Amino acid sequence: MSDAPVLTERQGAVALLTINRPRTLNALDVPTLECFEHVFAALEADPAVHVIVITGAGERAFVAGGDIADLDSRQGLAHYQQFAEVIHRVFRRVETCDKPTIAAVNGFALGGGTELLLCTDIRLLADSAQLALPEINLGLFPGAGGSQRLLRQIPACRARELMFTGDRIGAAEAVALGLANRVVPAAQLLADALALAARIAEKSPLTLKLLKRSLLHGADMPLPTALAHEQAMISLVLDSDDAHEGCKAFLEKRPAQFRGE
Repeated sequence: MSDAPVLTERQGAVALLTINRPRTLNALDVPTLECFEHVFAALEADPAVHVIVITGAGERAFVAGGDIADLDSRQGLAHYQQFAEVIHRVFRRVETCDKPTIAAVNGFALGGGTELLLCTDIRLLADSAQLALPEINLGLFPGAGGSQRLLRQIPACRARELMFTGDRIGAAEAVALGLANRVVPAAQLLADALALAARIAEKSPLTLKLLKRSLLHGADMPLPTALAHEQAMISLVLDSDDAHEGCKAFLEKRPAQFRGE
């Protein structure tokens, strides 16, 4: 296997992005984040890629957080400029990507690993996966978006408990909380994630793009404004060839051939 910190491979319209630092349990440092950003941006810009699956190398960890020695080497302003700014930019890019993203969580997702998971659209967990925001145990708190995204995705009282205690939760509890879609046996995690990605990749990439924008932007709007935004976005979709191809295919009882136009 290559020693590059981030690897990619393609299966049709699905791209698999693997964080490849198994000796450090795929911990995130600045070089890894910058490589991730470069690779992810290329996949995002590639019209042949419709869905992006993110996982970690090895069997133990998805991402086991930030590189603690690296974090300890900085004071506040240096951290803000050299690490925090980079990780926030990279995670926001994942969150706002026009293409669906799937996290295949193959083990520990601690600290930055959980924070990365919170930026993805769909989350599949191996039955061995564990999630946590343990920064409080280091005299820190989640600083890569976790303190804000977690509050918006699960009940506030549970989010506070997880952040105040740093406790780990298993895969089944994460699903029960609404942090993930489902648990699958570790041995079939990647196959299930890629199969789900392939199903989504068959849909219109243009419609997926506009749907993702509607969901992302609408979530920050009051409901009446969000509904007006949705109305405008679905009207844009009806200007596309894909929308009419889909309707015609349904009426003609044949599979639709979407082209992203």
